[in-house]
Amino acid sequence: MGKKIVITFGLAALLAFFAGRILESIHSPLTDFVGILCVSLFTGPFLLFLFIVPLKRLTPAPVFRGLRVAALLGILGFLIALFAPRSYGTLPMPKRANIRYWDLSTGSRIAYTLIPGKGTKKPYPVIYLEGGPGGAVTEGLIQIMTPFANDGYDVYVYDQVGSGRSSRLADIREYTADRHKKDLEAIVKQTGAEKVILIGQSWGAILAALYTAGNPGHVAKMIFTGPGPIQPLRPELANLPAPDSLHLREPYYTNHQGNERANNLRTRAMEIIATRFGKRLASDREADDFAAFLAANVNWSAVCDTSLIKQTPPEGGAGFYVQVMTVQSFRSLPDPRPRLRNSPIPILVLKGQCDNQKWGFTNEYLQLFPDHRLVVIPDAGHSIYREQPALYLAAIREFLTK
Repeated sequence: MGKKIVITFGLAALLAFFAGRILESIHSPLTDFVGILCVSLFTGPFLLFLFIVPLKRLTPAPVFRGLRVAALLGILGFLIALFAPRSYGTLPMPKRANIRYWDLSTGSRIAYTLIPGKGTKKPYPVIYLEGGPGGAVTEGLIQIMTPFANDGYDVYVYDQVGSGRSSRLADIREYTADRHKKDLEAIVKQTGAEKVILIGQSWGAILAALYTAGNPGHVAKMIFTGPGPIQPLRPELANLPAPDSLHLREPYYTNHQGNERANNLRTRAMEIIATRFGKRLASDREADDFAAFLAANVNWSAVCDTSLIKQTPPEGGAGFYVQVMTVQSFRSLPDPRPRLRNSPIPILVLKGQCDNQKWGFTNEYLQLFPDHRLVVIPDAGHSIYREQPALYLAAIREFLTK
């Protein structure tokens, strides 16, 4: 009887394993479910019975003895893969001139760069909100924002808490969308401006919407570029078809492909332990090293022309724990939509022709803000300014002058 149990669970584990690999190759949403099924229902009992059933009842004995040795080696390899720290070849964060710091009332220490406006100053400064969550300021971003400073706007770009040169939080459970909103509220106060102009990229657009829902009187205008879905998510919007007249098309790669290519057993465990138990399996240094590596892989889905992606080691700055914990916090957010609906604040929505965000999520911004303008940027993906910087700048400048 013991031998039959061992063989039955062993064969079931093998079938589940190969089924998981097939599902993974076709990017099926059932991949993770089958993986959990394989481990919890089949592999675990197989290993248990393999070792508790007396060897004399497992014939031929040499075969099962060899299985025990192989199983022990497999368990050892699993533990090494799970607990051994890794390096992903991420380059150190490049030096950035003129870094300043805000010590906010929230407890966050935020690294930022002010690009001072030239000539006649405009009344309201621009605050750029990076994507991610956990994206950091780069020299490329500063360069693309500089023309707005040349037009007279003070421009602020900052590393969100948990990323770049900003502080890491001791308790990763404090990385929430609400914490980011409160940080932004404190940052706006630090500028001393009556109102601000927000430019939000991807997650930055979500953050801008959350901020505006609670602080409508402090926002003059908003520019959403490749906006992510307003949270809490309305999943049914993903099925809304885009008008044919927009000529949108899917990017060649998907975020899912980038995640599958970058992740491994340890990084998946890092995310599970963080989101379910609020604990770090890996240090901030190792986790952020992986976050930059992951971003480099996911960036393949953020462009129309993948030849623009350079095959070079990624630069540091991304934050891992701030990313996974902030995303998890979305589901507990109060819905901002009732406070945003029919807002008089003018908005500009820029959408790349190959944006990886579903049209329905973009369209929701247009439905909430009556005073809106939509510009589809041809031959650009989610990161519009990377592929079409001139069109990106022209569209925003035109909007700001009106």
